[in-house]
Amino acid sequence: MADAVPHRTYDVAIVGGGHNAMVAAAYLAGAGRSVVVLERLDHLGGAAVSERPWDGVDARLSRYSYLVSLLPRSIVRDLGLGIRLLRRRYSSYTPDPADPSRGILIDNADAAATAESFARVTGDTAEAERFAALSERLSPVARLLFPSMTEPLRRRSELRARLGDDGLWSELIEQPLGGLLRSSLVTDLARGIALTDGLIGTFAAADEGDLRQNRCFLYHVIGGGTGDWDVPVGGMGQVSAELARAAARAGAELRTESEVVAVSPDGEVQLGDDSTVHAQLVLSGVGPAVLADLLAAGGAGGPAGDADAARPEGAQLKVNMLLRRLPRLRDRRVAPEAAFAGTFHVNETLSQLDAAHAAAASGGIPDPLPAEIYCHSLTDPSILGPDLRRSGAQTLTLFGLQVPHRLLQGRDPDAARAELLAAAQRSLDAVLAEPIADCVLEAPDGTPCVEARTTADLQRSLGMVGGDIFHGPLSWPWADDDEPLRTPAERWGVATSHPSVLLCGSGARRGGAVSGLGGHNAAMAALELLAG
Repeated sequence: MADAVPHRTYDVAIVGGGHNAMVAAAYLAGAGRSVVVLERLDHLGGAAVSERPWDGVDARLSRYSYLVSLLPRSIVRDLGLGIRLLRRRYSSYTPDPADPSRGILIDNADAAATAESFARVTGDTAEAERFAALSERLSPVARLLFPSMTEPLRRRSELRARLGDDGLWSELIEQPLGGLLRSSLVTDLARGIALTDGLIGTFAAADEGDLRQNRCFLYHVIGGGTGDWDVPVGGMGQVSAELARAAARAGAELRTESEVVAVSPDGEVQLGDDSTVHAQLVLSGVGPAVLADLLAAGGAGGPAGDADAARPEGAQLKVNMLLRRLPRLRDRRVAPEAAFAGTFHVNETLSQLDAAHAAAASGGIPDPLPAEIYCHSLTDPSILGPDLRRSGAQTLTLFGLQVPHRLLQGRDPDAARAELLAAAQRSLDAVLAEPIADCVLEAPDGTPCVEARTTADLQRSLGMVGGDIFHGPLSWPWADDDEPLRTPAERWGVATSHPSVLLCGSGARRGGAVSGLGGHNAAMAALELLAG
C-alpha cells in the first residue's frame, strides 16, 4: 500500500477500486491529472476478478462477473488493453422442462440445425423464424444505442425519432416486455429464452408495470451493437488486471487496504486509519446507496444521485463448480460440449419464470428454481492448469434467477445459502441424465468443488447493498426531454446532488455489467469540470 503524500490535494480521488474506477483513473491520469484510487480490499477489480476458490486446485474462475458484452472497443483501444474476447459458437441450449430428452440448440454457425431444433422441440416449424425475426427487429435498437453509450446523453425524443419505428419503441420502452414477447413468439419455451435477458440480477415478472425487466433486457440486447456476450480469455481477472496496468502506467496512484469511511462534498475523503485525502473532485465507484452513507458520515445530507429512495435489492444466486467431466444429457441428439458452451437454460419457460417470481414474492424459494449455466473452460481452457485440462475437467457457472435478497433477510446466511444451493441442484438435476453431484471434482481435502454466492455474500464481501450487481435499478440510457443537462456531470449521466461528487460505477446512468461505461463517462465529465 502506497504511503499518503502529506497535504497533497489530488485532482481526483476515486472511492472504490472496481473495474470502472480503473477505467476512470486511466483516462484521467492519461490526460495529466493527479488521481488516487482508494480500495477497501487487498486487491483491485471489485466483482470483475478471477480467484482460486478451492485450496490445491489449479483453476482460476471468474468468481462473480463472468461474461463481457457492454465493454466498448473504443475503451479497449484508448487504454491499450491486452484483452481478448472470444465469441461463442452456440448461443444457447434449452431442454424442454416437460420432456428433457429434447431441447432447443441455437447454433450461430448453422441456421438450418437451429430451425430443425426448434421444430423438433416445439412442434412449430415457424418458431425459429419468429425467434430470428425478433432478434432482427431489435438489431436497429442495438446499432442506434450502443455507440451513444460513450457520448453525452441524448434526449429520449431524439433517439425515438432516429430509430424510426414507433411501434417497436412503444413495445420495448413503454409497455411491459411480456407483451412484445407474446406477440413475437408463440411457444412458452421460446418466450422464456428471450425473457431471461430481462431478469439477470433483476426481480421482475414479464408484465411488471415499472418496466425494470425492459431496462435489463435493453442492456442485454444492445451490447457491442449486436447483443453478443463474449468470453474474456484468462477470465474476468485478466480484464481487471489489464485495467489496473493501464491506470498505473498512466500515473494513477492505486491504493488497496484503504477503506473510505466518509466523504464531504468539498472533496475531503476520510479513511479508516484516520488519514484524509483531499481532491478537487471525488468519483464514486461504490453504489449510490453506499455513497449516500459516506456523504452522511461526512456531514452532507440528501440523496447521492438520482436513484430512487429504496435500498437496492439483488435477485440472483451464483454457483461456481469444477467438474471431473461434463454431465450427460437426456437429449442424445446434442453433445454436452455444445449444450454447455453457450447459455444452458434450466426451467426457464416464460410461465416458469413468472411462477418463480410469484413464489419468491410470497416469501418462498422457487421450485423449480430457474437458472442458466455456461462452461467457460470449453471456450477458454487457459483458466485451468495443465493437469486439469488433460484430465477432462471443466468449469460450470450457474446463475439462479428470481432469488431476491428479501428471501435471505433475517435468516442464518449459511442455512439460506445451503437451501438455495440445494434448490439449484434439484432444478439442474431435473433436466440432466445424471445428478450433477456425480460429476463434481473433489479438492485434495475431499471437499466438493462447489461454491455458492448469495446476495448476502455479495453484500458482505463486496459491499454491494442488497447484493445488487447493478448497484440499484438500471436506468434508461438517455435523458428525458425535460431533464436538465446544464453541467458536464448531468450531460454525461454521472451527476449527484453535489457538484464535486460524481458517480463512476455501475450506479451511473449507463452503468451495469462489466462495461467500463461508468468510468469512461465520469472521466469525460471530470475532465470538462477540471478544465473549467
